[in-house]
Amino acid sequence: MEQHYDIVIVGTGIGGATVLSALVDTGASILVLERGEQLPDTAAARDAQAVFVDQSFKSDEQWRDVNGKLFAPGNYYYLGGNSKFYGAVMLRYRERDFSALKFEGGVSPAWPFSYTEFAPFYRAAETLYQVRGTVGEDSSDPGGERGYIEGPVPDEPCIARLRQKLLDKGYHPFSLPLAVDIERWLARSQTPWDGFPDTGTGKIDAQAAALTPALEHDNVTLISGAKVSRLQVSECGKRIKSVEFEKAGQQLSVSATLVILSAGAINSAALLLASKCARFPKGLSNSSDQVGRNFMNHNCSALLAINPFRRNRAVYQKTIAVNDYYFGDEPSGEPLGNIQLLGKLNGSILKAGLPAKFRWLPTFVLNWLANHSVDWYVMSEDLPNPESRVSLDDDGCIRLSWQRSNMSAHNKLLSRAKKMARATGYPFLLSKPFDSSVPSHQCGTVRMGIDPALAPLDSYCRSYDQRNLFVVDASFLPNSAAVNPALTIAAQALRVAEHIKTTETF
Repeated sequence: MEQHYDIVIVGTGIGGATVLSALVDTGASILVLERGEQLPDTAAARDAQAVFVDQSFKSDEQWRDVNGKLFAPGNYYYLGGNSKFYGAVMLRYRERDFSALKFEGGVSPAWPFSYTEFAPFYRAAETLYQVRGTVGEDSSDPGGERGYIEGPVPDEPCIARLRQKLLDKGYHPFSLPLAVDIERWLARSQTPWDGFPDTGTGKIDAQAAALTPALEHDNVTLISGAKVSRLQVSECGKRIKSVEFEKAGQQLSVSATLVILSAGAINSAALLLASKCARFPKGLSNSSDQVGRNFMNHNCSALLAINPFRRNRAVYQKTIAVNDYYFGDEPSGEPLGNIQLLGKLNGSILKAGLPAKFRWLPTFVLNWLANHSVDWYVMSEDLPNPESRVSLDDDGCIRLSWQRSNMSAHNKLLSRAKKMARATGYPFLLSKPFDSSVPSHQCGTVRMGIDPALAPLDSYCRSYDQRNLFVVDASFLPNSAAVNPALTIAAQALRVAEHIKTTETF
């Protein structure tokens, strides 16, 4: 006989862990299923060679691209999900991101509710993730009360000088809101946090902020190493009755009153498609035929700004950003996106990003480049497109058919970023776009909306088709905006949890 739980949550990333943290006080029996295990606290966790070149923390999973070519995706499977490796940037969407915005390549759709309604959940998420930041520096910032626990992570001396140069040239740099206990992080090892896994040493990821505190409650059970393979529907077809998963070679199943799917934008969509049956041949929660569609993955480029006579001695670097072009660039007024610092690169990280034909370059040469560069992350919105999608091949392999959009705006933003870098004294520039193997904020595959003919989820991430199913991860996002999505996912998870508390009884 299947064991029954009031709530089953699939995944422990930002969405799953955050919604869990807000539901533990209901007293409901909650089972959390996580595909990964605890990330080990070893020296490799702070070793750029191990993390970036040897790829020691990635799974051996392979997906196919639009042409059927196998590739190794940049997803991670651990307690805390991909947030273990995130850059810890906790930016809010801009207020206008909640409304429809026109781009040269299409339209970024409106949300089913306003920024004003959402703002209290942003504030709560900032507090939960112990975000450090300030207000008043970013001209595009939506304003309002923040949940920051203290002021921003301080600039290192060379970055403080860069900030002043930007100000002197008429730019408007602002402090990134960051979920990092910087003193604790650096006490463990003098490395950046961006791209490096947290092992309980200062980066406030989903595990640190939400999962670990929730597991102290007796009504929460965690099963790690559990790969969910299928959701089973009830006879009426309107509810999920059970969750099937594999653990240590065993096929297991549990029943649930509510199921919250938080496996990530690609895996959540894939699981719904894999759960197809005679009654639902297109997969679950998919009467709209939109599950897997509208995949977005920010258009991003790395930009190395090099001055051979200026040494960059920063350890972490990632403290400032520029939104001067976020909502418009004269004379066109076209929204372009966000420019922010990367975590400080070194030779090993650069080598990992090189095409195979250039990996013969000695590490000492790459270290010299890194020691004389400021490293920027240039990010533009990717627009939803039904043909940009996640699907399953006949053998069950995930196929990611990403159709890039809005590249004209991205190329313009990259040009503006290069001009900005030159203006601050960095004459030599190298740039490289990120491809689909890099999870540059994957989102949008099970989107929310007000019309069930066009969206699988309502505004509370509840499935229109199976009403006891919620999808709470980056899947729900109707647009990608041009900021890091972690805070928005966390805020919506808190909003969904409040909705569940007011509409369900356990």
